[in-house]
Amino acid sequence: MKIVDLRCAVIGASPIVRIVTDEGVDGFGEIESSKPYMRPVVEMYRDFLVGEDPTDVERCLLKIRRFAGFKPWGSAVSAIEIALWDVAGKAAGLPVYKLLGGKVRDRVRVYNGGVRPQRDGYGPEDYARVMAEMKAAPEGFTLIKEGVAYHGPMAASTPGFFYGDLRTGPRHPDRGPLTERGLKHTIACVEAMKEVLGDEVGLALDAGPGFTVPDAIRLLRALEPLNLMWVEDLLTGDYVPWVHAEQYREVTVATSTPTHTGEQIYLRQNFKDLISTQAVRVVGPDPCDVGGIAELKWVAEYADLHGVQIAPHGVLDGVFGLAALVQVCATLPDNFIAFEYPVAKPDWWYSIVTGLPERIVVDGFIDVWDRPGLGVEFDREAAAAHLRPEDEDFFA
Repeated sequence: MKIVDLRCAVIGASPIVRIVTDEGVDGFGEIESSKPYMRPVVEMYRDFLVGEDPTDVERCLLKIRRFAGFKPWGSAVSAIEIALWDVAGKAAGLPVYKLLGGKVRDRVRVYNGGVRPQRDGYGPEDYARVMAEMKAAPEGFTLIKEGVAYHGPMAASTPGFFYGDLRTGPRHPDRGPLTERGLKHTIACVEAMKEVLGDEVGLALDAGPGFTVPDAIRLLRALEPLNLMWVEDLLTGDYVPWVHAEQYREVTVATSTPTHTGEQIYLRQNFKDLISTQAVRVVGPDPCDVGGIAELKWVAEYADLHGVQIAPHGVLDGVFGLAALVQVCATLPDNFIAFEYPVAKPDWWYSIVTGLPERIVVDGFIDVWDRPGLGVEFDREAAAAHLRPEDEDFFA
């Protein structure tokens, strides 16, 4: 089997990678819906892969893996890797998890980061209302993550939140020391959420990037009585192309509240210091940014050796990203907590694919399916209706 083409189409807002082979077996991968601009980057890799055997996934990746970087620039390689596994699984007649060594669990726990109602404000009562609605969601989530402080509009919506000037630009641009008001406001909002959830549903926070080390320690110590699952990306994180493992370790050893980072990190090499020094308690690589599903599995196993847990990111990964997360998380060691449940937008996405269960999440879990490859396929006639004119030959 040989690769004859590598194609990319933006469907909705999600760049979709298609590996085309000379035996009529193809595979699909997906880039986060926040990155439609990555389409031409995917096409840059075509000449490196045409003529290769797609079932030799690692050989293909050795040709392209080093030609990428931290989020968002590793997403093209990651989607290609996922599509290669999809081909390999279909060619073998096996689900991808079998090719990764087999599953150790029949269902995978997810946490809610994307099934959320509209918010009217950023006070404690607003967070309590939103948390009550998410707790009552039909998916029955056992873990919920919510953005506070610098992750989202709280800092900009709360006068006198921090000592600094508000910035514009890409996601999460603000950074600086918190005022006492900002610290107290954040704590009050978290207490309001936890009061709603009680001990029935775990609460995790996405709080940055943007914190200083002293403020991160103050916040996490104040939140210790609430038994949070983790607090994510305090110092660096989403779209920050560096890690600062030594600063994270200073925060981590100062508190019993678990720290978490990693969604922006590309490749295992860039997790090495973070994990080997136990700089955080939880890592959260995204299969659509870290370099793919085999890369994520390596990070999980290395983390397990060092007593670090894993809760993969994935909120914008779409239906093929969801399928990839189900497959790889079925194979992860016991340090696996849950992965972030991707919600496809627009809703018509669920009408242009086959293979997903009617109820995807039940009681906070997804049953691992056994169909070959990723186990999700396009209804090509239905999907073709949503192709842009420049992508009309995507399924040809």
